[in-house]
Amino acid sequence: MTTNTREIILELLLEILEQKKYSHLVMKQVLDKYAYLDKKDRAFIKRIGEGTIENLIQIDYVINLFSKTKVEKMKPVIRTILRMSVYQLLFMESVPDSAACNEGVKLAVRKGFHTLKGFVNGVLRNISRNKETIAYPDKNKSLSDYLSVTYSMPVWIVKMWISLYGEEVTENMLKGLLEERPVTVRVLEERSGDEKQAWIEQVKEAGIQINPCNKLAYAYHLSNINSVREVPGFLEGKFMVQDIGSMFVVEMAHIKEGDTILDVCAAPGGKSLHAASKLKGNGIVEARDVSEYKTGLILENVKRLGYENVSVKVWDATKTDETWIEKADVVIADLPCSGLGVIGRKADIKYRVKPEDIFDIAILQKKILKTIAAYVKKGGTLVYSTCTISKEENEENRDYIIKELSFTLEEEKQLLPGIEPSDGFYMARFKKK
Repeated sequence: MTTNTREIILELLLEILEQKKYSHLVMKQVLDKYAYLDKKDRAFIKRIGEGTIENLIQIDYVINLFSKTKVEKMKPVIRTILRMSVYQLLFMESVPDSAACNEGVKLAVRKGFHTLKGFVNGVLRNISRNKETIAYPDKNKSLSDYLSVTYSMPVWIVKMWISLYGEEVTENMLKGLLEERPVTVRVLEERSGDEKQAWIEQVKEAGIQINPCNKLAYAYHLSNINSVREVPGFLEGKFMVQDIGSMFVVEMAHIKEGDTILDVCAAPGGKSLHAASKLKGNGIVEARDVSEYKTGLILENVKRLGYENVSVKVWDATKTDETWIEKADVVIADLPCSGLGVIGRKADIKYRVKPEDIFDIAILQKKILKTIAAYVKKGGTLVYSTCTISKEENEENRDYIIKELSFTLEEEKQLLPGIEPSDGFYMARFKKK
């Protein structure tokens, strides 16, 4: 591994951790920019980049045990070099400790911190020598501190989940969020069994691991892929990247042929296109989102999958659209949320979200729900969903829909990572009185 690869990782982590850019977007840009690199080098960049972010709380805890200067007081470049090097020391058996330490020191020198190379070397060598005997928080003295450091989850989230689900389920969720996640895809249900089988064979021939999801006949987990665009059948629109939870939302809607469907916060269009496939060409879907960028993502997928009965529109869901009053058989409302259920895919979410954000988001969700409730026909269906795990955004909004908006609850489901083979998802189906 050249230092050059580590330099790429350093720049990537500085953008995410210091400039607060979104991890999944930065990672995609970097891997696209360095598409010419060897597959092993790209995998190395991804592993250290994502791993450092995922395990940041534990990494910082360890650095603070061995450094007189605490992490928050360090220069950003030095802090980041130590973080990525400590990740290699603690979590990567494939990298010799000596290499992790030496490359960290070289990187500090290359970045103009020649005077701090002794400091970097001292901290890393000290951690390397003592890593087997590190004193982590005592589980019996403070379970929330132990879980926070062990699974790198902010204490306030740990405490919130323990209050909702208890200690054992919370620990299983935290474990689940750190497990490697395959890419989940939905094969178009319109495909015949023979077509599906031929596609599976193509995927296997491309060296991609494919496993059926036992929950849904059309869902598959893919691993060992560099980019989803390289999967056979992507350009031909044979499948859509979509989480299991998102597929369950559409299943819960009980869509019938001939329905008129409105998806109010639809990007990148997975649920809209899944709903369109349920219509079997008879009925319409309108997919909306708040910006040209987001509707662009939906349009890209509509074109790739080739649906004629899906229209796309830029619309702010908090604003009433008189033309849709009582027109929809089904309204799908997968609303903006804190995203705590998708931390396994976007690890930086756990450091961005603050407790007060959840209350602000719940207020926005109620505002949207009040607006879009008017679009559902009498006797029609509203499906509300989020990719988060908090009672303010889920159960409290369920109660709001029942009490304030004249709907009856027909079904609800909370998927928990580590318990289900999916991201964290809440969904509920309501019927309009």
